[in-house]
Amino acid sequence: MSEPHLLVHEHKDNVGVVVVEGLKAGTDMLCVVTADNSSFNLTAKADVPIGHKIALSDLKSGDTAIKYGEDIGRFVADVEKGGHVHVQNLKTKRW
Repeated sequence: MSEPHLLVHEHKDNVGVVVVEGLKAGTDMLCVVTADNSSFNLTAKADVPIGHKIALSDLKSGDTAIKYGEDIGRFVADVEKGGHVHVQNLKTKRW
C-alpha cells in the first residue's frame, strides 16, 4: 500500500485529516481508517493544507462534524464531498 493522503479515525467520522504537504484539488486520495486499517479513495475538491480536514460526504449547514467518533462542531455552510473543512464552514458548539 502507498502512503495515505488522509486519515480517518472511526468509520462514523464524516471528516478526515490531510497528512501530506501540498495536497492539490483533483488528487485521488488514499484514505485510511485507523480503527481497522481499512482504506478507500476520495477525490480532493480543493487545495488543502496538511492538518486541515476534508468532508467524507456532502454535508449541510447545521450538520454535526464527527472526528475521532466525537462531535467536534457544527457546519455553518454546506461542504461537498472532498471539500475543505475549516473555520470558513465549521464552528465549535461551545460558544
